Amino acid sequence: VRSTKLFGKTMREEPAETESASHRLLLEAGMIRQVAAGVYSYLPLAWRSLRKIENIIRQEMDDADGQEVRMPVLHPLELWEESGRAGAFGQNLFSLKDRRQRSLVMAPTHEEVVTSLINYNVHSYRDLPKRIYQIQTKFRDEARPRAGLIRVREFDMKDAYSFDVDEDGLAVSYNAMVEAYEN
Repeated sequence: VRSTKLFGKTMREEPAETESASHRLLLEAGMIRQVAAGVYSYLPLAWRSLRKIENIIRQEMDDADGQEVRMPVLHPLELWEESGRAGAFGQNLFSLKDRRQRSLVMAPTHEEVVTSLINYNVHSYRDLPKRIYQIQTKFRDEARPRAGLIRVREFDMKDAYSFDVDEDGLAVSYNAMVEAYEN
């Protein structure tokens, strides 16, 4: 796409109320636009860059025997209460009720769901190890979103979870992840 046809324009004036140089540059370059406090639209150049980064991460995770999954964004609040982490996240959890008045949260992370998946799918130590990952949008109700894309309410995050037979297996999985990120 020619730059004259590109969706998103550069800014001529310095944007007001930016807290960091990176935030200012992303706005000036026409890569992002703020929708609300801590909520941004990624315009074509930024989105293309993010997708390229995600593809590199996927390749490295796959090479480290990771298997990509997609878990739900909406979680029953009961899962979080059972784990004891509903209180730990406190007001950072976005919550809502469905039409039947069941309490749901918008996932800030996925440990509760991935452990239930493992409980359902792994029946013996012979089924291990398993390395599972996902790249997905997360939500946290930050009290004071700031610093551009550093502290936001909606963001993409790569989670990775390993389930191993013993601590030696855990060390192998951990080292595989370290190597993937070093690549």
